[in-house]
Amino acid sequence: MSGETHPSGGPTAAEVVGHEAPRLEDFVDREGLGELLASFHTLFGIGVRVYSAEGALLGAAASELPLCRFVNELSGGRAACGQTVSAARAADPGASDGHVHPCFTGLAYRIVPLEYEGRRVGRVVFGPFAPAELRQLSPALARTEPRLDLVEAEALLAREPRVKPEALARIAKHLVTTLELVVFASHKAYVTSKLHLHSVREGYRELEEKTRRLEQALVRLRDLDRLKSNFLATVSHELRTPLTSIIGYSEMLGEGLAGPLTAEQADFVRTINAKGGQLLALITGLLDLTKMESGTMTLRQANVRFAAVLEDVMTTITPVAKKKGVEVVLAHDDLDCEIKGDSERLRQVFVNLVDNAVKFTPASGKVRVDARVVAGELDDDGPAVLFAPVTKTLEVRVSDTGIGVAPRERERVFDAFYQVDSSSTREYGGTGLGLSIVKRIVEAHGGTVRIESNEPNGSVFVVRIPSRANALPSKVPPPPAPVGP
Repeated sequence: MSGETHPSGGPTAAEVVGHEAPRLEDFVDREGLGELLASFHTLFGIGVRVYSAEGALLGAAASELPLCRFVNELSGGRAACGQTVSAARAADPGASDGHVHPCFTGLAYRIVPLEYEGRRVGRVVFGPFAPAELRQLSPALARTEPRLDLVEAEALLAREPRVKPEALARIAKHLVTTLELVVFASHKAYVTSKLHLHSVREGYRELEEKTRRLEQALVRLRDLDRLKSNFLATVSHELRTPLTSIIGYSEMLGEGLAGPLTAEQADFVRTINAKGGQLLALITGLLDLTKMESGTMTLRQANVRFAAVLEDVMTTITPVAKKKGVEVVLAHDDLDCEIKGDSERLRQVFVNLVDNAVKFTPASGKVRVDARVVAGELDDDGPAVLFAPVTKTLEVRVSDTGIGVAPRERERVFDAFYQVDSSSTREYGGTGLGLSIVKRIVEAHGGTVRIESNEPNGSVFVVRIPSRANALPSKVPPPPAPVGP
């Protein structure tokens, strides 16, 4: 057993437990050993004790013989008896069949070695018992205790049962073999538990090391994320200032404030203005995202008439949709609903959604914006909910007949910079920021946004915002921190 390897390919049992001889006191079940010795004593009537290699008593089952009790009543006999027991316990058992250690009374002890894997790990002491050849008391008894009544002692000795040497040898061999099996099973369980404990400790150490590396990586990622946000904010701010001038001067050139332009020059100026507007929208998106991630974007809370927000969105998007040949329809059924929020941010949400719908809808397609007020869902399940006022929720559905969003992509499209088609030859432009910003603004207003399929083709973005929501946060909360690399 000591040379076996751990199932996981780790250290051997000897490496875990050690190369020294096993100590019985470390792994033998003393309660079970005591039960075994008691059974032996009951069966054969011979006392038995098991000692470790260091002399520690591990188990015993013995009853005091009448002669020994009689001798122990006197101080000299008691002292001599103690010396005999100590000598028997310390005596070298010799060969595997052991040897007999005499007692000053004429009785005797048989001492047998207990071995495991070729190494002596303890000893078994049988006795005291009366050898079969014993006929009279030992002369040493009278010398040890002159006051002893030898006639009474002779009578007690005559009543002691005799044990033949060969019978005792067989009995001792049987018990020692049984004990060695017990030692083997106990040591095997001991080594197994040691290996398991070592494996658990090693696994815990590896887990601690992995946790430490993950924590370091997390700190590093947070630092990099902060540096990225700072970089984006700085660069975006620095780019927006000159870009605003470019757009302003291109508008003045287009209006002829610097003199008349040829048709080709006017076309170039319109291109400069359009591309500048696209770039400004990108930079504004980056700034908004940076503010949201840092938690510094504020909401200007006010009571907002939502129908006016949607009508403003339609005014902004309709020219773009007409130019592409896409029909845009607003249906709000005389919507009379107020919500508490930031009108400009809400306008940004629906401009992004409707503009996306137009962008991904081919010519002759249709984009529809449906708004309605529905009963809100109550969050509390307690009895007080029976007396709570019924809340209202504003639901806006932006549907299109475009290319749609695959089910596996519907959650990921709200991630910053994520695009379904990220190849360099993609047909549709964009930075992948719009839907991420939409989701965070909607959630900052206490609402939700999700995607549904628009059979047979296209997609539906569903936005739900509580009507006249109470206690909105003054800032858009940042996204949760990453949990690992």
